[in-house]
Amino acid sequence: MADNSKEEFLQLVKRFGAFLTLKVSNLFQRLDSRSFGALAGLAFAIVFTWRILRSPSGPQRRLPKRQATPPSSSGVSHANADSTASIVATSSEDSRAQNVIDEFFQPVKPTLGQIVRQRLSEGRKVTCRLLGVILEETCPEELQKQATVRSSVLEVLLEITKFCDLYLMERVLDDESEKKVLLALEDAGIFTSGGLVKDKVLFCSTENGRTSFVRQLEPDWHIDTNPEIITQLARFIKYQLQISPSKPERPTSNVFCSSSLEQFFGCV
Repeated sequence: MADNSKEEFLQLVKRFGAFLTLKVSNLFQRLDSRSFGALAGLAFAIVFTWRILRSPSGPQRRLPKRQATPPSSSGVSHANADSTASIVATSSEDSRAQNVIDEFFQPVKPTLGQIVRQRLSEGRKVTCRLLGVILEETCPEELQKQATVRSSVLEVLLEITKFCDLYLMERVLDDESEKKVLLALEDAGIFTSGGLVKDKVLFCSTENGRTSFVRQLEPDWHIDTNPEIITQLARFIKYQLQISPSKPERPTSNVFCSSSLEQFFGCV
């Protein structure tokens, strides 16, 4: 009986080790290089499971002593009962071990900040037009009446300002439109994060003026809704994002397309 229990325990350790190796391999395939929290969880899980394996209260359970019984025909029944109990105990230990591993090796969900950095390929300077991207309005004529910041884009925009040098720009028809835009951005709290200041909100009177702004700033990314500007800048800007409800085909390999800024970062 002692030899059988030892053999069963060794088999459990082997199965547990194989299972742990598979989980570790899958985890490292999913890990982001900055997921230090996940690595800490991995180390904790390894120590925890090692203690389970070496603990006296682990798979080797001490069975209560039974009084010796004279040999009889019921000996076979007792042997079968012991075998069944051993199988059930082994299965229970396997299940508990698997639950421990599953708990510590859950997929690590990246934060929005990590997603933004990954999608922008670690770009450090971004230029972005306002109409149709940050604002609800889509043409300069609408800005003469009002300017409304899209609430769904705020979280992404603030994450971008945390690690990127962000410039917002737009064509306007008069000074009043400029004031309305700046007031709307201020009311939305965009200037309170510290990553964007009013001096980095640029205005011009023509579409070509926006193109000139981008060329002078030489950003890593430019975000726009005008396909003509996207095409003109494709040779000069490393990456571009075209915002369009129709999701047009990519004109070049360095131009990405999305129905909205937040959709590009998986926020909708």
